[in-house]
Amino acid sequence: MSDVSTGFLCLMTRPSEPLFYPKYNGQVFMDLPTEYLSKRYQTIADSIKSRLGAIAKHHVTVKPVELPDLGYAEQVPRYGDFNLFNPTQRRATGRLVTDLLAQPDAESLLSVAAYARDRLNPTMFQYALAVVLLHRKDTATVPVPSFLEMFPKRFVDPALFPKLAEEGFVVEQSERVAIEVPHSFTASEADPEQRLAYFREDIGVNLHHWHWHLVYPQEGPPEVVNKDRRGELFYYMHRQLVARYNIERLCNMLPPAAPLKNLREPIPEAYFPKIMNSALNRTYPGRAADMVLSHVNRPEDDAVATILELESSLGKIKEAIQTGFAVAEDGTRVPLDATTGIDVLGNIIENSDLSVNVPHYGNYHSLGHVLIGYIHDPDNLYREGHGVMGDFTTAMRDPTFYRFHGHVDDVFDMHKQKLPPYTERELLFPGVTIVDASVQITSGKAARNRLLTFWQRSQVDLGTGLDFGPQGNVVATFTHIQHAPFAYQIMVHNESGERKKGTVRIFLAPIYDIEGEQMLLSQQRRFVVEMDKFVVNLHPGDNRIVRQSDQSSVSIPYERTFRRVDASNMPGSEVFRFCNCGWPDHMLLPKGHPDGQPFDLFFMISDHKDDAVVPDFNPREDCNDSHSYCGLRDQLFPDRRAMGYPFDRLPLPQDHLLKDFAARFPNMSRTVAEVLFTNTIISRT
Repeated sequence: MSDVSTGFLCLMTRPSEPLFYPKYNGQVFMDLPTEYLSKRYQTIADSIKSRLGAIAKHHVTVKPVELPDLGYAEQVPRYGDFNLFNPTQRRATGRLVTDLLAQPDAESLLSVAAYARDRLNPTMFQYALAVVLLHRKDTATVPVPSFLEMFPKRFVDPALFPKLAEEGFVVEQSERVAIEVPHSFTASEADPEQRLAYFREDIGVNLHHWHWHLVYPQEGPPEVVNKDRRGELFYYMHRQLVARYNIERLCNMLPPAAPLKNLREPIPEAYFPKIMNSALNRTYPGRAADMVLSHVNRPEDDAVATILELESSLGKIKEAIQTGFAVAEDGTRVPLDATTGIDVLGNIIENSDLSVNVPHYGNYHSLGHVLIGYIHDPDNLYREGHGVMGDFTTAMRDPTFYRFHGHVDDVFDMHKQKLPPYTERELLFPGVTIVDASVQITSGKAARNRLLTFWQRSQVDLGTGLDFGPQGNVVATFTHIQHAPFAYQIMVHNESGERKKGTVRIFLAPIYDIEGEQMLLSQQRRFVVEMDKFVVNLHPGDNRIVRQSDQSSVSIPYERTFRRVDASNMPGSEVFRFCNCGWPDHMLLPKGHPDGQPFDLFFMISDHKDDAVVPDFNPREDCNDSHSYCGLRDQLFPDRRAMGYPFDRLPLPQDHLLKDFAARFPNMSRTVAEVLFTNTIISRT
């Protein structure tokens, strides 16, 4: 690994610890120009270099370059809160990303970043640097650590860290043992919402949400923000989050989360997160039951909003949907058609730089997070920071996240319901028939269409984020849901005399609602979750397709979610790509039920001629394997169809149930798969 790449890893290690302090067990010393040190250390620069530089085996020399004026970024206090839902801070971050991207080469970028690191807010700096490293071609191979590695207290009970520090300081590396993270520690079982804590507080789930917003920032230079179908991805990724959460609720005998469509009603769900806001070194504030939103008037946090403002924005968005067009800032009409309408809406509702008219349509999604995030202290009377809903890294922990996004998804679905149902021509793949389709656990002699979930104990290294803490690996053990590996087997007949190419689409959906009644397809379509999507070549006659669960286009493996970046990237070791945008594989299946929970498992093969966008798309390279939720890096989304097709639109009246829909088309198949939950804990091997 080059000195420049090693330098970037040092920038992202122990983010609140001075950059000059030796990293990686004292092996690496960042040799900075004296003027790059903060004022506190400039007067003792010689002492620092002689004392600390002497013990390091490897020196990375940072060369002085012409520095941009970063005064705008210093308006975010170094030891203050950082919040991407804050418009001023978001704009400042966008400028910082622009300035870093503008550096002519990676070495200059390292120099400017080294100057900025110990002067700016650590969370803001690390977010901006990660965005830049992901989007520059000359840093494409630099692995970006997850926020878990850099700011572990945002994901793990802070009561754990004195134990981790003691183990790290007292015990030699070879003799250290893992410290146990308490399972579902935020509330007692008397709170029904605690049944879903394993989902909401899952480390991998929250890392996915953070990393998605890292890949798709709201503000910044066009090459960073203006990605293919960005607004539609915002809609679809969040729709899938809500659907997966609501399925988990059904698995735990709870009704789906009620959409938060009336912001003036009390919020019955309480939430006390018990994690640390690393920017403030304080715990995130909690929210008591039945609190009521009113307004936020915190000008010092650039958070000033009223419910009426949100209601006005929502009314204008609904008007656009009802009329079939949005109004741009110059007065032109932007059609909300079947092809691009959902993309336009996504950018308006999220309020990214791509919104066609921010002054008119406002900032609906972000301000919703702000109002909920400051519900406990809307006027800053008690000088409390925002709650978890005010932070991308923590928002999914809060039950209200799913209620608010359920409401946002209702707004998107108003547009989808205006579109005509798919025609037979849009759904059929002439000459292709799915003869049989099933799923089966791959280990042992398992029954067809029966899947298994259980608890698993895994370990994660938190040493990278322990500022001024012990060197080396400091490991914590946590418990999460897991599934036994499984595979789909699809028998397909191609009756034509020529080879065909198709797109296999696999979805899972609950069959019964909370009352035990079978769902109509018009209702069930909102609970459908994408399990996989991939391209197949079909030769004439019979074809047998086997697809492993760990090949899913939705998920990424455990190693990409939790693997410590620096451990395999020190000088002389093998470089690996760290692409961790994707749903965690251990959460691919819903939990199910101890008595077995039945699900509709839907298979479809569509004509690749109508799907193809990228002719040479290779899902096995450049982190393309999790494109369903995350898209592709620097490429077009590899599927021309609407995201969620064929369930994004209302079905025809004759398709009462999913089995009725599938029965009409030979290129579709529906079977019932059972998910059996075993309440046992198995350690990862």
